[in-house]
Amino acid sequence: MGFGRRAALDDAKPARPVERPRASDAPPPAIAPTPSAAPKASAPPVFVQDNRSDDYYAIKATIFSALIDTIDLAQLAQLDPDSAREEIRDIVNEIISIKAVVMSIAEQEQLLQDICNDVLGYGPLEPLLARDDISDIMVNGAGRVFIEVGGKVQLTNVRFRDNAQLMNICQRIVSQVGRRVDESSPICDARLLDGSRVNVIAPPLALDGPTLTIRKFKKDKLKLSDLQRFGSINEAGSRILQVIGRCRCNVLISGGTGSGKTTLLNCLTAFIAEDERVITCEDAAELQLQQPHVVRLETRPPNLEGQGQITMRDLVRNCLRMRPERIIVGEVRGPEAFDLLQAMNTGHDGSMGTLHANSPREAMSRLESMITMGGFQLPTKTIREMIVGSIDVIVQAERLRDGSRRITQITEVIGTEGDVVITQDLLKFEMDGEDESGRIRGKHAGTGIVRPKFWERARYYGMERELSEALDQLQE
Repeated sequence: MGFGRRAALDDAKPARPVERPRASDAPPPAIAPTPSAAPKASAPPVFVQDNRSDDYYAIKATIFSALIDTIDLAQLAQLDPDSAREEIRDIVNEIISIKAVVMSIAEQEQLLQDICNDVLGYGPLEPLLARDDISDIMVNGAGRVFIEVGGKVQLTNVRFRDNAQLMNICQRIVSQVGRRVDESSPICDARLLDGSRVNVIAPPLALDGPTLTIRKFKKDKLKLSDLQRFGSINEAGSRILQVIGRCRCNVLISGGTGSGKTTLLNCLTAFIAEDERVITCEDAAELQLQQPHVVRLETRPPNLEGQGQITMRDLVRNCLRMRPERIIVGEVRGPEAFDLLQAMNTGHDGSMGTLHANSPREAMSRLESMITMGGFQLPTKTIREMIVGSIDVIVQAERLRDGSRRITQITEVIGTEGDVVITQDLLKFEMDGEDESGRIRGKHAGTGIVRPKFWERARYYGMERELSEALDQLQE
């Protein structure tokens, strides 16, 4: 496909060749090559200097401008990604030849890759998205891009041409899931096509240019066995969580930002039976359930006229009419807490959700606050009885100061005494200090509970022996 580009390329001939960057200015890789294994959590932060040549960006801007003047983007959009990349590469090679740009093969290959990423992908973010050891990408304006690897934040040498390019990429990301971000709607939650969570905040709210935050998902879905290998939980604790998932306990996963709540929720859903109908409700769909009978629901922001918004509460209330056997709420943050508790208490055993809290008791206080702020005129005692009657187990996740993520508590909700909710811990993480490299040491230990409240439920599902063995193992 030629796109009638020869005349446009001839018109683009410069009066003199574009100067080639000096060898010392040759652009380095976007960031250091991907290691064969993720860095240890104890590794210190790495500060990577931004040493790309200004000449490189000048040449890239010149060639990119000529490409846009030459190519027919409408026809390009009709091609499959591989064919589109080949077409772009052919045209860019012609432009380089016509403009007499002198570049090494490696420099030219990098330029071709960068331009293909700009036109078809997410521009400078592509090398970061390709790395599976990166958990977060944080873009603070066009010139500063940070990543989190192994629990530690690092500054990279990735940068955007300008804030306009960054804003275009933000709009490309959110438009793929039917959302928008601009001056009239400067805050947006979205997701990449692989489920990675995206947040964008644009000017005038972001003073130094658009701010983009991506919580990446690993290509290989983590399992409880992986969390056990990472030290997030021990073998006995992992077996208890398996029983909790299989015997349809209602579970709330609590933790701070970046503590691994969604990852843990994904791991627990692996123990849902394949013949169960599961409905998920999320602000931005990121859960990765593997069961064959899953219905995924996602909230919707208002349109330009302020109409058409679908809230989390709308989704939770509606899914009760869809014959769910389990309801999974990605994050409970508002009045939908009341509807989720109602669902848990009316035959939808095994439902799950996450919320932000620093301890199981604080999680229950937050639930109570969400219900109260939702306008429900209920006595405090009634709300607490509803919480006790709905939630069986609270699993607390925490991101420790060394960057590691641990399950610090598995807590049962027992009942009430007066207005006080009674809980008991089945497992707690006990810290023993830190090693020479700064990594926190500790162990998961039992609390002496040998017959938890959900024992009868485990026996009903034929899992009391496995639960008993796991609890005994905790005491060793």
